Amino acid sequence: MSGHSQFDLLKQRRFLPYFTVQALGAFNDNVFRQAIIGLLGAMLAAGMLDESTRGTYTQLAPAVFILPYFLFSSIAGQFAERTEKSRLIRITTAMEIAIMSLAAVGFLLQNMVVLLVALFATGVQSTLFGPVKYSILPSVLKPEELTGGNGLVEMGTSIAVLLGMLFGGLIFTVAGPEHGPMAAAIAVILLAILGNLLSRAIPAVPASAPDLKVQWNPIPESIAILKLARKQLAVRNSILGVSWFWFTGTVLTGNLPVYAETHLGGTQTLYVFALAVFSIGVGVGSLLCEKLSARTVEIGLVPLGAIGMSACIVHLALAPAIAAKGLDVSGFIAQPGSWRVVLDLAGIGLFSGFFVVPLFALIQSRSPREELSRVIAGMNIQNAIFIVAAALGGVALQQALGWGIPQVFMALGLSSIVVAAWIFSIVPEFLMRFLSWL
Repeated sequence: MSGHSQFDLLKQRRFLPYFTVQALGAFNDNVFRQAIIGLLGAMLAAGMLDESTRGTYTQLAPAVFILPYFLFSSIAGQFAERTEKSRLIRITTAMEIAIMSLAAVGFLLQNMVVLLVALFATGVQSTLFGPVKYSILPSVLKPEELTGGNGLVEMGTSIAVLLGMLFGGLIFTVAGPEHGPMAAAIAVILLAILGNLLSRAIPAVPASAPDLKVQWNPIPESIAILKLARKQLAVRNSILGVSWFWFTGTVLTGNLPVYAETHLGGTQTLYVFALAVFSIGVGVGSLLCEKLSARTVEIGLVPLGAIGMSACIVHLALAPAIAAKGLDVSGFIAQPGSWRVVLDLAGIGLFSGFFVVPLFALIQSRSPREELSRVIAGMNIQNAIFIVAAALGGVALQQALGWGIPQVFMALGLSSIVVAAWIFSIVPEFLMRFLSWL
C-alpha cells in the first residue's frame, strides 16, 4: 500500500495551481455550454426561434466543439513540446478570457452565430491545453506519485464538469430569461479571468523539445503523431483503452437524459441526479487508484476496472423499467428497483476510474519525455474519433434498427468485454499484473 497520501500534492505549489486551473477550465467550459442550452430555451419560450431550430443548434454545438480536436491537435502537441509549459498554460488561459468576452457578446445580443463561433474557439483553446494538461505531470511529479496525481486530475475534472453543468443550467432558472444573458456573460468572463490569475502561480516547467520545428500542415502531422502514439505496444493499447473510456462515457451520458425520462419515469431533475451519481463514482474510483496501488503505476487495476465496468453496464441494461412517470429524485428512490440503477451507475463510474487512471499513468511513464505531448495529442485525435463514433453509432442503432436505450447499453457492455479481452490478449502484462495485484 502507498505510504503517502495523494492529497499532500494539494498542499504543494508544484501541483495545486495547475490542478485548480485545469479543474476551473473544465468548469467554465460546461457553464458556457449549459448556458447556451439555457439561452435556447429562453429564446424558444419568447418565440425567437422554433423547436426545430433549437434542435438544430443543440445538435450542432457538440460537433462545433469537437471539430478543433481533429484540425489542431497535431499543432497543439508540437507547441506543447517546444514551449515552457507554465507559459503555455498562461497563454491558453489568456485565450479563454478573449473567447469568453466574445461569448459574452453573443449572450447579450442573443446571437447564436456568435456563440457558436465562441464555442469553436473554446474547442481550439481546449485542444491547445489538452497535451500540456497531461504531459506536465511527469515533469512535476515523482514516478510513484503519477497514479495519485492522475487520480486527482480525473476526480477534479469529473466533479468540475458536473458542477459546471449544474451551475450553467441554473443561470437562466435563477436569473430568469430577462437577466439570464447578462448573468451568463458575467459568469464566463469572471471564471476565465480567475483561471488566468491562478495560472500565474504555476512554477516554470522546461520545454521537453525546445528545438522542435513546428509542422503546420495538420493532415500529415496528424498521421505522424498517430504513428508516434502507436510505437510502443503497451502505450498504443493504453491509448485505445482511454479512447474506449470516452466512447463508453459518450454513449452513457448521451442517452442518460432520455433514459431517465422514459425508462426510469423521471424528470430533468432525475437526469441530473443520475449524472451526478455516475460522475461522483468516477471521482471516487480515480482517487482510490493510489490506495489500491503499490508505489508504482499499477496497471493491474485496469482489468479490474474493465471487468467491473462491463458487468455494471450489462446489469444496468437488464434493469426493468419503472412504471411511474414524472418522478423527482425522492419519488424515484421510493420505487422498487431504483437502488439497483443507482448502484449500477455508481459502479460504472467507480470502475471507470480504476480503468482509466492507470492507463494515463502508464502512457506518461513509458513515453519518451520529448515525445509525450505529441503522444497525448495523438490520443486526443483518437478520442475525438471515438466520441463521434459513439454519438453516431448510438443514433444509428436506435433509428435504423429500432433499438431501445437498454439494448444500446447491453451492446455497449458486451462490446466492452470484447475490447478488454482483445487488449489484454495482445498485452498479457495487464493480466499478469492483475493476478499479481490480487
